[in-house]
Amino acid sequence: MSSISFPDHSMSHRQDESLGDQFYTPPFDTGSFQINPLSSHPPRTPRTSMHASSSHNFSASVYNEKVHVEEKIEVDVDDIEIDPEEDRVKLLEKRVRKEEVWREMVVTSNGRDKAFKLMQYSIRLGLAFHLSLTSTRLLRRPTRPPWEQNIVKRLTSTADGFSFARKLLLLFNWLHPLTQILAQQSVPFSAEVSTEKAKKVQKPFLQTLLYAPPPVLLELANAISDDIYTWSRLGLLGKRVGEHAGRFSDWCWFLSTLVGLVENGVERQMIGGLQSEVEGRLYTESMTGATAASKPKSTKIDEKELSRLRNQDYWLQVTRAKLLMDLIFVSYELFKIRRGRNTVKAFTGLSSAILSSAKLYDRHKAALLKGLLTSSS
Repeated sequence: MSSISFPDHSMSHRQDESLGDQFYTPPFDTGSFQINPLSSHPPRTPRTSMHASSSHNFSASVYNEKVHVEEKIEVDVDDIEIDPEEDRVKLLEKRVRKEEVWREMVVTSNGRDKAFKLMQYSIRLGLAFHLSLTSTRLLRRPTRPPWEQNIVKRLTSTADGFSFARKLLLLFNWLHPLTQILAQQSVPFSAEVSTEKAKKVQKPFLQTLLYAPPPVLLELANAISDDIYTWSRLGLLGKRVGEHAGRFSDWCWFLSTLVGLVENGVERQMIGGLQSEVEGRLYTESMTGATAASKPKSTKIDEKELSRLRNQDYWLQVTRAKLLMDLIFVSYELFKIRRGRNTVKAFTGLSSAILSSAKLYDRHKAALLKGLLTSSS
């Protein structure tokens, strides 16, 4: 009686990242009857892998306004289903407390700005709802009690104080775009060129300023005008100068928000294209007949890459929502829109504060996790 032997379905490791598939053709034994592996049989369900890894990629940050496409993750995986690195991150993630993350946030001026912004617009939103309720016919009263007037006055003063404190925290923010512009002033040269010759090839500052990217110029102009407005609030400059500087700052903010939305759309298209490529590879690999136990290393790497791209796309969507809230807020300020002014500005300001705080929170949490990974390795 002839025996039935099954061919080996193990796949060789993919050496490059081309989209071409590599098929393994097992040799046939002429002395025995064998089943053709390409014969008709119930096909595996083709679907895109929905694996959502909870591991963090610490090689670069995905929470900046400009998300750069990182290199493909290089992971040394064995023929196992679960990556031990992911379990390690999950265990260490439980050791990071929320209080520790907030402590690291408020150490920086940016973190304090976000904390003050959350409190400022929470108060303003509460005052806006209180004003809308008291203005209705059912709750309208001829006069307010003294204790209610006192509370509203104190909360208004507190919100104004938070606003002024945030202006002080953002002083000298023009140093960041200025250093970016000055970094482009020197012409790249080899290490053999002396310092004296390097000074001779430096471009004039005005020429460097004119050739700087428009987003950097908008950021520089916005920060300088914000500082002028703050100095006016402090009494060092005239009130009229401060009003003009504040108006110019709002225009810079409006234009930079539009530029940010355009850049965000381009980055999302790029991430979407990379996602489609990875999903296409996973779909092709799923049709080869590989099971969960014999999943090749390339498939596991693609699943990690897809999880990383989805994480990037998620934070790009958060950034887009934050920019939209900023656009609505500054539009009410620039175009003098009166209808629902206080309520809309309070809501959009609080929404923007929550979204930007979530990005900063996750960034500091990732930094703490990275420190734990480094210390435990």
